[in-house]
Amino acid sequence: MIRVSSLGSCFSARVLAFSLALSLGITSVLPAYSAQRIKDLASVQGVRSNQLVGYGLVVGLPGTGETSPFTEQSFRTMLSNFGISLDDNVKPKIKNVAAVAVHAELPAFTKPGQTIDITVSSVGEAASLQGGTLLQTFLRGLDGEVYAVAQGSLVVSGFGVQGNDGSRIVSNTPTVGTIANGAVVERSVPSGLMQNDYLTLNLHSPDFSTAQAMSDKINQRLGADPDNGYAIATPLDAASVRVMAPRDVAQRVGFLATIENFEFEPATAPARIVVNSRTGTIVIGQDVRLMPAAITHGGLTVTISEDPQVVQPNAFAGGETVVVPRSIVDVDLDDSRMFKFDPGVTLDQLVRAVNEIGAAPGDLMAILEALRQAGALQGELIVI
Repeated sequence: MIRVSSLGSCFSARVLAFSLALSLGITSVLPAYSAQRIKDLASVQGVRSNQLVGYGLVVGLPGTGETSPFTEQSFRTMLSNFGISLDDNVKPKIKNVAAVAVHAELPAFTKPGQTIDITVSSVGEAASLQGGTLLQTFLRGLDGEVYAVAQGSLVVSGFGVQGNDGSRIVSNTPTVGTIANGAVVERSVPSGLMQNDYLTLNLHSPDFSTAQAMSDKINQRLGADPDNGYAIATPLDAASVRVMAPRDVAQRVGFLATIENFEFEPATAPARIVVNSRTGTIVIGQDVRLMPAAITHGGLTVTISEDPQVVQPNAFAGGETVVVPRSIVDVDLDDSRMFKFDPGVTLDQLVRAVNEIGAAPGDLMAILEALRQAGALQGELIVI
């Protein structure tokens, strides 16, 4: 029998608690994960995107630019590149110019001549980039080399308006804009696809059981026999599986296209409870269990008892006698201060009972934390 005590009142978080109980009800009846493709669970080591960044100028702004020192210096440098020099005593009025940072992501296998999207952000005091045009900007990688060149007219979703008295209206973010296909790739990034005789598949969620299951499936489908010393796939650790691959480029691409579509059943995730302390969201995994414990928490009593039923088949039916589990949930607003957990009870039952009286997620958080401190919670409690 389980007795749960909590503050007995109607809370506005009933909907959130109901959603939590509903999600628990779904996960509690789900079996182990269904078969999934390797391409959905892992990626090929060395095949990755790369971040690019650059510094440039946006011109053509309708007086919403800036006159900061680094913008003026950048403007003078740009003019000098075109053979125009300004006297040091001359201070140009450049309210239609803004200094910006430009960043983009270079996908794997992108070739010179292809285009990528870019994002442009003001780095100074510019009020808005609306209507501006980005001048030629070099985008560099981590090694300092130029991999793309960006230029074009910005698309800005926000806007800002300011009056003479200082009043201002701003919608969205007018100091950030994008340019679709705004950068032309000038240099490709070498991939690790052809570096050696092996391919390494990295799991998105490291797990020893999943790595072993993936390795077994690849060996099974490709006719390998690890027991006799011939293994095509070998798990290296909880996150990586090494696979022998052809040396020829065309054969390796076809080989990878084949194995990434193999389906296997990954291992179930570890028993975890994730609590968002800011929003009150609680997500409980299906394998979380409770150990015997007793906790004091207010004046509400929820009783959960087990009443298994014995089903006896007809004498002439030839069946077997089985025990059918049956849970009984009873909610009672009394002065009971103690609630007890029997071994093997699931958190699904607890949350369903608490949800029936509309208790707030904060009460459930307090119960979970108390259970963890008492060592009665079989699962990892993560607070974000």
